[in-house]
Amino acid sequence: MNPITPSSRETASDNITRRIQELGDWRGETLAVVRQLIHDACPDIEEEWKWRGVPVWSHDGMVCTGETYKLAVKLTFARGAAIEDPSKLFNSSLEGNTRRAIDLHQGEKIDDAAFKNLIRAAVAANAAVRAQWGKK
Repeated sequence: MNPITPSSRETASDNITRRIQELGDWRGETLAVVRQLIHDACPDIEEEWKWRGVPVWSHDGMVCTGETYKLAVKLTFARGAAIEDPSKLFNSSLEGNTRRAIDLHQGEKIDDAAFKNLIRAAVAANAAVRAQWGKK
């Protein structure tokens, strides 16, 4: 099977697990750690697989993506500009009015508690927008 083209029977979670295993290096380890932190912060978050291979975590809309590059694991928050980041985790995509990202490089560790708070804030921001538009 082509690693980029998953079977139609595989779930998004299966695809994310496979991506982590295929990477087989610090990027896979980092993606696995942040994935667990995301689920710890919001146990009912949904995993999606979009754009031919990007892990996405959603709750009342997109919370964040987990892209892997040669030199970084990039966690892009869809509404990052609208959420508080007192621990200053956002270090990428700072110039826009909507998104914010965290680039993690080899050997870097993320502040678990601060990251979970950021996930919860992103989920709350999505819920607020959904409530504003009167959607369930």
